[in-house]
Amino acid sequence: MRYSQMLIPTLREAPSDAEVVSHKLMIRAGLIRQLARGIYDYLPLGLKVLRKIEQITREELNRAGCQEVLLPVIIPAELWQETGRWGFYGKELLRLKDRNERDFCFGPTQEEIITDLVRREIRSYKELPKNFYQIHTKFRDEIRPRFGLMRAREFIMKDGYSFHATEKSLNEHYELMRKTYVRIFERCGLRTKVVEADTGAIGGSSSHEVVVLAETGESEVAFCDACDYSANLEMASSKTAKGEKKRSGSSKCREIKTPGLKTVEEVAAFLKVKRAQMIKTLVYLRDGGIVVGLIAGEHEINEVKLKNACNARFLTMADAATVKELTGAEVGFAGPVGLKKKTSLGPVQVFADFSIQSIDDGVTGANKTDYHLTGVVPDVDFTPDQYLDLRLVKEGDSCGRCEKGRLQIKRGIEVGHIFKLGTKYSKSMNAMFLDESGTKQPFIMGTYGIGIGRTAAAAIEQNNDDKGIIWPLPIAPFQVEIISLNQDDEVIKTAEKIYDELLAQGIEVLYDDRDERAGVKLTDAELIGIPHFVMVGSRGVKDKVVELKARKNGDIKKLAFKDVSNVVKKLCQI
Repeated sequence: MRYSQMLIPTLREAPSDAEVVSHKLMIRAGLIRQLARGIYDYLPLGLKVLRKIEQITREELNRAGCQEVLLPVIIPAELWQETGRWGFYGKELLRLKDRNERDFCFGPTQEEIITDLVRREIRSYKELPKNFYQIHTKFRDEIRPRFGLMRAREFIMKDGYSFHATEKSLNEHYELMRKTYVRIFERCGLRTKVVEADTGAIGGSSSHEVVVLAETGESEVAFCDACDYSANLEMASSKTAKGEKKRSGSSKCREIKTPGLKTVEEVAAFLKVKRAQMIKTLVYLRDGGIVVGLIAGEHEINEVKLKNACNARFLTMADAATVKELTGAEVGFAGPVGLKKKTSLGPVQVFADFSIQSIDDGVTGANKTDYHLTGVVPDVDFTPDQYLDLRLVKEGDSCGRCEKGRLQIKRGIEVGHIFKLGTKYSKSMNAMFLDESGTKQPFIMGTYGIGIGRTAAAAIEQNNDDKGIIWPLPIAPFQVEIISLNQDDEVIKTAEKIYDELLAQGIEVLYDDRDERAGVKLTDAELIGIPHFVMVGSRGVKDKVVELKARKNGDIKKLAFKDVSNVVKKLCQI
C-alpha cells in the first residue's frame, strides 16, 4: 500500500485526555479517533492490527476444535431476566426499547443468548462437548471509560462458550483452552502470565486471567519466585498462621480516651503500640445485611476475598449513618467487642483474617466516639463468625502454595479470561440434555474471552520507546516500510522497483511515497512502528545499496539491491 493513498493522520502531540502510553500512541499514530467517551473509530492502520489479532485467535481456536458463530448484539430482556442478571448487572448494561416498548439490551457478554441457542438445538450427551465462539462488538456503559481501548465502552471481543455432560469433560476442555490462549498470545509476540482470578459478575467456580506484563498495566499480579503459583492481587494468598490459638482467662479490656484519633497510625502512635496489635474493623453493606471485616493493623483487607467469603452479590463500604446505627459511634471508632447482631438493614456477619488470631493484647475501636479499647483478646472478648484469609498480599510475602518462595508483584494488563461456569446459566434457563440413562441434566458450561482491542493496546504498552510504537512482527499493520528519502527520479524508480519485488514475494509493504522531507517520513515511521524500514536515498542509489533498519533496536545495515528481496523475506517469516 502506498502511504499517499492511506488515511494515516499522525500527530506530533498527544491529546490532553490521553493518560496511558497506548492511548497516546494510538491517537498520535493515527490508529484510532474518539467519537464519544469510550467509543472509537478504527482507522486503517488500527483495523489492520485488530484483524491480525483476530486471525491468530481464529486459527488457534479452530485448531482446538471450536466452532465460529455470529450472534445478535441486541438481546431480548427475557433471556437476562431468566438468569436474574437483568436486575443485577447494573448501569453498565445498556438497556433500550423497540417501537413496541419491549425491553432489550446491547450485549456486554452473551452467556444467555448462547445458552438459549444450545437448549433449542442440542438434546443428547452424544452431541457433547461443543465450543462455540464469535468475534464481535460488545458494549458496557463503564462509569469512567479511560485509557483508550483498554477501558472503552464499545469494544471488539472474542467470546466463547463450551457445553459439557460431565465435570471431567469441562476440566479437560478448560485446560485445552488455557493452552490455546497461551499459544494465541505467544503468536502475537507478547510476554504473558496466566494467573488465578476472581469470577466476578460472570460467576462460576474458578477462573484464570491471561495478563500481559507491562509497567503501565492497570492491574497487579503476584507470582512465586520458586514455584508456578500466580494470581491476580484480588485472589493471591500468602502463607498464613491458620492454627487457632487456645486462650484462657478473663477479659483485659480497658477503655481509653482517644479524642479525634481515627486511623491506625494515629492511635498506634498515641498509645505507643505496634500496628500489628491494632484490630481494624471495616464495615460494609451487602445485599440483605451488613458485613464486618477484621484484620491486623499492619495489613490491608482484600474486599474481593471478603465478598466471596460471605457469598455476597455486592459489597460496598458502609456510609457514616450505617456505621453509627451498628456501633453507636462515628466512623473511625468501630470495634468487634459488643457489636450488634442485627440492624434495620439486616443481620450482621463478622469475618476475621488469620492475622488477628495470635493477638492477645489488641487495640480496637470501642464503639464509642473518641474512645478505643486496649487489652482486647480475640475469642475471649469477641468471637467472629469465621477466620479465613482476607489479606491483600504484599511483595516479599511467603508463598502460600509452596511455602519456600517469596511473592513478587508486577503490573499487567488483562487481555484474556477463562471461567468454569458450571450450571449457573443452564439451571436458571432450564437448558437440559439427556444423559446416558435418559435423565435430563443441565449443561455444564465454560466461557472464554479475549479483548481484541485491549490486546492491541497491551502490545503497545509492552513495546514502545520515546519515538513511538514498536510492533511485534505478527500483529504489525505492515511488515516493512519503504521510505524514499528524497524525490530524485532514480530514488523513486529504485523504491518503486523494490516495492513491486516485495509485494510479489507476498510481503506486506507500506511505501512512503509522499512528497515530504526525509525527517518527516522517518519521524512518522518511528511513530507508527512497523518492524523494518528500507531506506532509499540518492547516495545509496549511486552505490546500488539501500539501508535496512530494525525498528526495535535501531540496527542499520546496507544491502545491495539484488539482496533486498531475499533478506527482507527471511526477516518477515513468522
